[in-house]
Amino acid sequence: MKKYSRRQLLTTTAGVLLLSVSPVAVAAPSKNNAPSNNQESTSSAQFVAVRVWPAEAYTRATIESSAPLEYKHFMLNNPERLVVDIRNAHLNEIIKTLSSKVLARDPYLKTIRVEQHDAETIRIVFDLKTKVEPQIFTLNPIANFKNRLVIDLYPAVVLTEEDPLMSLLQDYRNGKVRSDGSTKITAKTSIPDQKVDISSAPSESNDVLGDKIREILAKQKKPSTGKIADTPKTTSGKKRQIIVVLDPGHGGEDPGAIGPSNLYEKNVVLNIARACRHQLEKIGYKVYMTRNEDVLIPLAVRVAKARKLKADIFISIHADAFTNPSARGTGVYVLSKKGASSSSAASYLAKTQNMADAIGGVRSTGDSMVDSTLFDLMQTATMNDSMKLGKFVLNHLSKINPLHKGHVEQAAFAVLKAPDVPSILVETAFISNPQEEKLLASAQFRNQIASMIADGVHAYFKSGVSIR
Repeated sequence: MKKYSRRQLLTTTAGVLLLSVSPVAVAAPSKNNAPSNNQESTSSAQFVAVRVWPAEAYTRATIESSAPLEYKHFMLNNPERLVVDIRNAHLNEIIKTLSSKVLARDPYLKTIRVEQHDAETIRIVFDLKTKVEPQIFTLNPIANFKNRLVIDLYPAVVLTEEDPLMSLLQDYRNGKVRSDGSTKITAKTSIPDQKVDISSAPSESNDVLGDKIREILAKQKKPSTGKIADTPKTTSGKKRQIIVVLDPGHGGEDPGAIGPSNLYEKNVVLNIARACRHQLEKIGYKVYMTRNEDVLIPLAVRVAKARKLKADIFISIHADAFTNPSARGTGVYVLSKKGASSSSAASYLAKTQNMADAIGGVRSTGDSMVDSTLFDLMQTATMNDSMKLGKFVLNHLSKINPLHKGHVEQAAFAVLKAPDVPSILVETAFISNPQEEKLLASAQFRNQIASMIADGVHAYFKSGVSIR
């Protein structure tokens, strides 16, 4: 009788268990460089802010206005240019400053030129350093932002590289990345190989298949090996480094929480993640980051990166705020599919973190994934490991700052959804609390937080947990 490994079983049945994803609706240029029309109702909008965010992943320009904008765009070659025409608009001092926002280090953008093209049209010309695939869309007002026109410049060619971020962003733009980090083409789960006889199970029988999956997962626990950082083995017996993915929250257009003294969460957590990576690499772990620059990465892509890298653990790092400035303390969270488990703060934090895509300006991909028996079962096992990891990290963090709660909490954080990667979210401190904002502004405190996270991770793997 034919034998199948767990990974083969999952790959074979993925099409049965998951729905497809609707593609992203992108305003693409038509053939022969003819303009593409994108219309929103407008009434003489006033420009209120302009920003440019250069990054290796992509460059973003945003034009913020008092009312929705009517626009069209087209590409020109030799040299490479993107032209955006905004109708029913007139130059003001704000839009004129757009050209001054371009930085020399921008990998895609050379200059921006703004002019009054005719009596009712502003023309913006983006002079490019290389071929790009533009994604242009509008966003309705949210949080402190008014109406936004977003111009994202992605590289036209994505080279194969060790870090899969660029290709995952491309998949995301094409509607291939689901909310749990899986993709139509590339994502596979990282469950241990184990032979299982499914010859008696009709391929169309989900009930029988579900029984076999439960049987596999019931046997997945292995005896503790006690092996750490540089000694774990794969199912084939070969040694490999443990892979850790660190996720500094927010970035780019999304500042995250902002402290009373104007300290930005996105900058604090990036600094902590870099320091934590350094500590973990010294111990012997292989460490990746979901972002290592001031750029917005969609929540689903952060999860997808961890899964694509077959990460052993995923740690999202934050420094959030609460409605009451007296709220303080360090906390660690794991996923709860049913919402917050214990406190109003947990529920509030999950809600604010899950709004990151909307605030930062991520265009919806039309994710139509449904929960399946397989992923529910895998997620249950993964959540148990997440809880173990969370306890080790929380225990070490308690050495340098009082805890918000004395235990690991659960909340429905979207970034913790990977069903096959133990994942935790660390709230380092409340940036909305004046005293803790001062701590977060201190390099010494940030380095201590980074070291305690690294020590907690190391203690987790030293405890003898099985490596997927």
